[in-house]
Amino acid sequence: MPLMPDGWEEGLLPQLTELYKDLHAHPELSFQERRTAAKAAELLAAAGYDVTTGVGGTGVVGVLANGPGPTVMVRADMDALPVREETGLPYASTVRARAEDGEQVPVMHACGHDMHTACLAGAATVLAGARAEWSGTLLVVFQPAEERMRGAQAMIEDGLFERFPRPDIVLGQHVGPLPAGWIGYREGTVMAGADTAVIRLFGRGGHGARPESTVDPVVMAAATVLRLQGIVAREVPPQESAVVTVGRLQAGSKENVIPDTAELGVSLRSYNDETRRLLRTAVERVARGESLAGGATRDPEITWDTPAPVLVSDPEATRAVVADLAGHFGADRMLPMPLVTASEDVGLFGTAAQVPTVFWFWGGLETQRVLDALADGTFDQLPGNHSPRFAPLIDPTLGAGVEALTVAALGRFAAAKP
Repeated sequence: MPLMPDGWEEGLLPQLTELYKDLHAHPELSFQERRTAAKAAELLAAAGYDVTTGVGGTGVVGVLANGPGPTVMVRADMDALPVREETGLPYASTVRARAEDGEQVPVMHACGHDMHTACLAGAATVLAGARAEWSGTLLVVFQPAEERMRGAQAMIEDGLFERFPRPDIVLGQHVGPLPAGWIGYREGTVMAGADTAVIRLFGRGGHGARPESTVDPVVMAAATVLRLQGIVAREVPPQESAVVTVGRLQAGSKENVIPDTAELGVSLRSYNDETRRLLRTAVERVARGESLAGGATRDPEITWDTPAPVLVSDPEATRAVVADLAGHFGADRMLPMPLVTASEDVGLFGTAAQVPTVFWFWGGLETQRVLDALADGTFDQLPGNHSPRFAPLIDPTLGAGVEALTVAALGRFAAAKP
């Protein structure tokens, strides 16, 4: 079993705590992670890595060659969300930034990517200081734009696996509303694939007092939203899991003016290609059907964003990593996970490199609070990822995240020894 270097916390854990608080207070939206990337690059350089910045936009890559052996890639994401923070923390974000559409929005690390970044910085430092314990090459990747499902692909298209050593395995983790310091795992399919569509509906605007002289795209949009909710209930087979969510509906600027257009933002989640095709086809059919029924002045515009693939944690490699993590944390802190309907683009790295990906979760909330919520059926009421109140405990979450990445990486190096 790979062992954490003794005394790693001394000096480093306080430094990582300050890094985490700083990142939390200064979140950056997707592809705007310049400050965060600079922090990551500085820490990698100080630990002796060969560092390259600007990969895939704002991504950072660190390479540490340490003799013969496998190349192990360890990845964290860096971006934040357009969410107004409500945690009340002394280091809470008050940042506002310009989103892709030009709108000024509040920004918060509501998904825990600040914790991911701090943990990877810590693991990279620990592993660099323990080079006598392993042989091979470390590929440390700080990825931008996971929230937009574009960052992994951007780094791949920028030559990640041509410019840097191609890995033999990809490791990643995600903090969530589990007991702090506990590990959640699953073999095979872990997280859903995601598709995002923007639907633009076209009417004919006019005075709100004379709706008969207009074609109202707001009514058209409302009917579309309701009709979309029937796709999963009436078209997806009961044995399959899927989600259709309309997270954005924008139309008009004044209560007595009927606008010319309305726009919907639609998110889909599925676990296989057949269900994905069914959902996409149904969304387009509903949008066109409701446009026709509403007397639209033209067909709707439907724009699909970059999809995120289903995340698969390679079963054989996952069993090996989980065994190492259980040996370190204890079997009583290992939690088998159900399917997760959220999505991640980390799987694109393993697919592009044609190597296994192993992905796990670790907890960031008070243990008894989570266990009580599980017991009384109120788990969904806990502040989870993307909530304005999501705030992982620093202790023991930060230390556990560093240890999980370090132990998993050391285990992959050890497993390759003859």
